[in-house]
Amino acid sequence: MEKIDQVLIQVLDNIVPLRSDRKKIKSLTKDLEKKLIRECKKVGINAKIGLEGSVAKDTWLREDPDIDIFIRLPLTVPRKDLDQIILKIAKKATKNSKQVERYAEHPYLEAFVNDVRVNIVPCYQVDSGNWKSATDRTPYHTKYIKKHLNTELKNEVRLLKKFFKGIDVYGAEIKTGGFSGYLCELLIIHYQSFIKTLEAFSKYIKTVVIDLNNFYNDKEFDPALIFSAPLIVIDPVDRNRNVASALKSEKLYELIGASRAFIRKPIKEFFFPPKINIFSLNTLQSKLENRGSSVLFIILDNLDAVPDVLWGQLYRTQRSLRKLLKQNDFKVLRDAVWTNEKTFTVFMIEVETYQLPMIKQHVGPPLEFEEQCTAFLSKYMKNPSVVAGPFIKNKRWIILLDRIYSNAKYLLKEKLISNSKNIGVPRLISKTLHKKLRILINYEIADLFQNDTEFATVLTSFLIGKPFWLKS
Repeated sequence: MEKIDQVLIQVLDNIVPLRSDRKKIKSLTKDLEKKLIRECKKVGINAKIGLEGSVAKDTWLREDPDIDIFIRLPLTVPRKDLDQIILKIAKKATKNSKQVERYAEHPYLEAFVNDVRVNIVPCYQVDSGNWKSATDRTPYHTKYIKKHLNTELKNEVRLLKKFFKGIDVYGAEIKTGGFSGYLCELLIIHYQSFIKTLEAFSKYIKTVVIDLNNFYNDKEFDPALIFSAPLIVIDPVDRNRNVASALKSEKLYELIGASRAFIRKPIKEFFFPPKINIFSLNTLQSKLENRGSSVLFIILDNLDAVPDVLWGQLYRTQRSLRKLLKQNDFKVLRDAVWTNEKTFTVFMIEVETYQLPMIKQHVGPPLEFEEQCTAFLSKYMKNPSVVAGPFIKNKRWIILLDRIYSNAKYLLKEKLISNSKNIGVPRLISKTLHKKLRILINYEIADLFQNDTEFATVLTSFLIGKPFWLKS
């Protein structure tokens, strides 16, 4: 514990906001609130402007002061008009700044004002429980957290957030599928410290249920059955919501592994990950050739969509590609997808081999099932795709068949160009595939690797496979 305490003290020295940081953020926030009020009045909307999120709750990190400003609208504003009205107001209030439209239940604006990320989000002015949109809960979340966190616990939240960022499990957006800031805060309220939170997850065996307000104490309803998730944290302001619903199981399992590793060997690198040393071209070639497997790269250009929508479609496509390959006997070892969210997207799929034998074995029914055997023989006795058989082996009828697809690249090219919708590829990706599709194998990726540093970092990490925090 002494070693852990030393590390945590050093980390806090680097992540707790300084007085100058607080002054800067306060000034920027006040200025934005005034501009938003002015823009609302111009269009005749009597809205309340409120600071929410980590800055309002004082759980923000020095290097990452996300400002969340909510425009709380009266119920007289129709739901169908909510999106465009707020985007228009937000864009005018942050003009001359970099702006990105994001999407949760409905669109909101992310802007970078004086190098600070600002999220401007709409919600309705409603009483607790009478939600008209998902974001209506947020002001109540802020109120709850401010009531239950003292200065010491706020710093415990900061440690947890920084740790989660370091091991890449932070952020509830679709791209990450990790822990939200609000979820981090609730975990600290429940476990009362950063290290106790890690200790709890390091011992994770079965579904964890955290119900801070004891909504389900009467045992009439089992939250584990209602929510069906590996981690269930009942929202203190809404008993019908699991705050951890966006959490992907693999992110939870990464946390479990990293928690055990940190407790065993506490080092600052968990919070401040080392920079990945990108492979040289010679190393890349050697790594790809010596694996003995095949890495397929499916390259797409110019995908234009709101990031959260884009990542959702990319993950759906990833699952469809994995399924397609498996259905055609290609053994998928691992896969990933990466995009710069505009001009360059790549699916990386490692298979045991991209070239299978021209024939495959097809096993029929056991001899004791006479009726099924008769049907099997009737189907395959004169089938032109049968190379050998039917013959009996181990009490079963067996045949050897011609494969329809023996080359993974050919399979992907044909299906993605001619039949992408039928194999589960979403419309946005399907349209782009029809315009231009590139499929590369192993070292054919060299030019793209050499010309895009961000992609080179991603591919280097993919080929290494091992998380940076896993030490001997």
